[in-house]
Amino acid sequence: MTTEPPSAESEQELKNVHDLTQSSDSGVPLLVGERLVLGAEGAAKDVTYLCPYLGPMRGQLLLTTYKLYFQASEGDPPFCMDVPLGVISRIDKIGGATSKGQNSYGLEIHCKDMRNVRFAFKQEKHSRRLVYEKLQTFAFPLTAGKKLFAFQFQQEFDGPNGWDIYDAEKELQRQSLPTEYWKISHINKGYTVCETYPEVFAVPSCVTDEQIHQVATYRSRARIPVLSWIHPDNHASLTRCSQPMAGTLNKRSRDDENMLLAIRNATPGSHRYCIVDARPKINAVANMARGGGYESEDAYEGCELYFMDIANIHVMRESLKKMKDICYPHVDDDRWFLNLESTHWLEHIKGILSCAVRIVDIMERCRTSVVIHCSDGWDRTAQLSGLAMLLMDSYYRTIEGFEVLIEKEWISFGHKFQQRYGHGDAKHSDEQRAPIFLQFIDAVWQITQQFPCAFEFNDYFLMTILDHLYSCLFGTFLCNSDQQRKKEQISDKTVSLWTFVNSRKREYVNPLYSPELHNHVLFPVASMRRMKLWTSYYMRWNPRFRPQESEHERNKELFLLCELLREKVAGLQKEVEDKASATSVSATVQI
Repeated sequence: MTTEPPSAESEQELKNVHDLTQSSDSGVPLLVGERLVLGAEGAAKDVTYLCPYLGPMRGQLLLTTYKLYFQASEGDPPFCMDVPLGVISRIDKIGGATSKGQNSYGLEIHCKDMRNVRFAFKQEKHSRRLVYEKLQTFAFPLTAGKKLFAFQFQQEFDGPNGWDIYDAEKELQRQSLPTEYWKISHINKGYTVCETYPEVFAVPSCVTDEQIHQVATYRSRARIPVLSWIHPDNHASLTRCSQPMAGTLNKRSRDDENMLLAIRNATPGSHRYCIVDARPKINAVANMARGGGYESEDAYEGCELYFMDIANIHVMRESLKKMKDICYPHVDDDRWFLNLESTHWLEHIKGILSCAVRIVDIMERCRTSVVIHCSDGWDRTAQLSGLAMLLMDSYYRTIEGFEVLIEKEWISFGHKFQQRYGHGDAKHSDEQRAPIFLQFIDAVWQITQQFPCAFEFNDYFLMTILDHLYSCLFGTFLCNSDQQRKKEQISDKTVSLWTFVNSRKREYVNPLYSPELHNHVLFPVASMRRMKLWTSYYMRWNPRFRPQESEHERNKELFLLCELLREKVAGLQKEVEDKASATSVSATVQI
């Protein structure tokens, strides 16, 4: 929550949970299960918030188990700002006991949501040490041996339980499985074949359990080829896996080759299939020295291999750092386009989207099956499979369908959310952190800009997902795999993000959504000239880039207007039908 004048910085990113709070004696709004750590009496008094837009503001700083809360001492109403602790990436001390100069002694808090927050303290009051120590404990609970706040948050919501949104077997049945060529397998029950795969997935019907075990020994992390989606008309399949462990000796696996051949044969009339390796070829070759590698077209009958040149997690991490530098706190207007180009962020988004479009083209127009992988099959692979499925299947463009898509392709198939985003972990310099899921959501947003009437959900929905990717308020994005989530009893002990979202679904509906006009495959233009910077997300903390009229509120009004018009149309249609029926009865009586 943020209370501020119209020209102040952007609204706080978790405003959509503000109405879940209750005011405490200290005046701090608290969620169910949230408690004060530094309350009114223990609050850091006479603290200065160094706002880069409004200037310094004095007030008090309070801390709860979920958020850092600042309240200015002046103003009507007083300026208030909070930062969810899960958003915090790093806490730096600024200045020392001998520092001189106004506001030279304090804390700088680096956040994962494209902002930094800085506070100045009075040296003689020694309050900085207490705030710093408490922040280290509650912002990084896993490092401190504690649980994330999601395990304490037990708010009840109206509507269905979000943990029931996705059921692996039901989703496969929605795709008309099992079929003559595909079967639903439970071989991974107890995660005995692959620790990072779900317990239920689909594989070619002709592949035996023994062959699956053999293929698992040949694929990195035992991530065998499994079905993501099957085309309802031409039966071309989209499957995902990890790299083969060919090594420098180009080792082969007859079982692996036969399994991919079975995938090809599952598409009637097709004599080939495509392997899409998301990596640059030079990276795939380098992986051979570490025991990995890629498929040989000579060894895999009917195979066509394509390298997609999508950079690795380290390149993407550095690109996002550069993006933050040019977006916050100030923008250099004179060098804006040059600075934006230097980040290569939109270039990376374009590359990911371009590859997804190519996969769709192969499956839709060429009627050919596609196998996707990168190195371990849980980063770039999820980006490509998720985007391709979104473009080909209109179900995934609904709110429920998009939730299912994320649960299926990202969460159940082992994208390492815990490691990539460092939930509750103080190791901010961990090289395994990377904005892979953020890039996916950005690419989805790019598609919605080209097809504004094809999606049931709006921008606010996508931003809410990203906000709670970091917040650790819900259990949806915790842990690295299904196995870990089951061990931690995530679905029993935490609330699902989808429970919250679906309890207020109207907030996230796109008023322009026209499913009857867009129930077809989408082919967005994956060109740099069509890529846009998502300013309402990346630059939302800068008041200069905030629209004077709230787009979210405008969408709500437009949605209500559309509802009224639909009701009016339905009433007129009924009136026409009644008149037609009355005319028919009158004519019958006369006869």
